[in-house]
Amino acid sequence: MRALFVISSLLISSPALAEPVLLPPAVREMLEAAIANGNEAEIVAVAKIAKQTNPKSADQIQKMVTSWKDRTKATHETIVREASFTDLWTGRVEAGGLRSTGSTSEIGITLAATATRAGLQWTHKLTASADYRRANGVTSRERYFGSYEPRFEFDPRGFAYGLAQFERDTSIGYDSRYTGSVGVGYKLIVSKPLDLSVDIGPSVRHAKYVIGPRETKLGARGSMALEWRMSPTVKLKQTAAGYAEQDVYSLNSLTSVETKVSSRLSAALSYNIQYESETLLSARDFDTLSRLTLTYDF
Repeated sequence: MRALFVISSLLISSPALAEPVLLPPAVREMLEAAIANGNEAEIVAVAKIAKQTNPKSADQIQKMVTSWKDRTKATHETIVREASFTDLWTGRVEAGGLRSTGSTSEIGITLAATATRAGLQWTHKLTASADYRRANGVTSRERYFGSYEPRFEFDPRGFAYGLAQFERDTSIGYDSRYTGSVGVGYKLIVSKPLDLSVDIGPSVRHAKYVIGPRETKLGARGSMALEWRMSPTVKLKQTAAGYAEQDVYSLNSLTSVETKVSSRLSAALSYNIQYESETLLSARDFDTLSRLTLTYDF
C-alpha cells in the first residue's frame, strides 16, 4: 500500500500531468482587444510583451495568435473566391512635374495611374502614364504608355506572366510601338523589408516610326522588380525591363523613393533611364527623366 501511495504521489506531482498555467485575465483581455482591432503589427507587439511577462503561458498566447491568423486567412480566401472580377481592385494615381535630359531638356507635367486586382493565384495589373510638354505653341515632348499584365502564381515563388503594352514617344522616333510577351518568373526574395522578383520570356514588338516604314521584330524580354521598405514610411523601388532583338536593344529603368505623407498620400522622387540602340530622331541613345510627384492610393 505504501508503494502505491508513493507512486500515486509522484504521478500527481509530475510536471507532465500538471495543470497548465492559466493566462492572467488582464493579459488575455489585452490580447483579445488587439485581435479585435485586426492590426497585425499591434497583435504581434502585444503578443511579444505578453510572452515576455508570462513565459509559462507562451503556448496559450501563440495559440490565440495562430487562431486569429487562420480565421483571417480563411475569411480572406472566402471573400476572394466569391468576389466578381470588378471587385477587389486597388490602385493609385500620380501627378507632378518632370525634368528631362537627353533628346529633350525641358520642364513639363506627368500623370500616371495603376490598378491591381490580387486574387488567390491570379493578379491583374493595369498601368497608364503620360508625359507632355508644350512650349510656345510647339509640342516638344509627347510620351504615352499603357500596359496590361496578368500573372498566375503556380507556387509561392514561381509565376507565369503575360504582357500587352503600348508606347508612343515621338521624341525618340516612335509614333506607336506595340509589345506582346509571355514568360515565367521567380520571387528571389520574399520578406518583410525586401522583395525581389525576376522574369524572362520571348517577345514580339511592332513599331510605327515617325519617319520610315513599320516593322515587326521577335526577341527576348527580361525584367526585375525590387521593393525595399526602409521604414514604415519610406520605400525604395527599382524596376527595369530590357528587350533584345536583331540589331536592336532597349532598356527602361525606374528608381524611386517614396515617403508617406498620410495613410493614402505619398510624395515620390523618381529617376527614369531609357536606352534605345536605334533612334531615328536623335544621335543620343540615353534619355533621362526626373520626376517629383504626389501619389494617392485608393
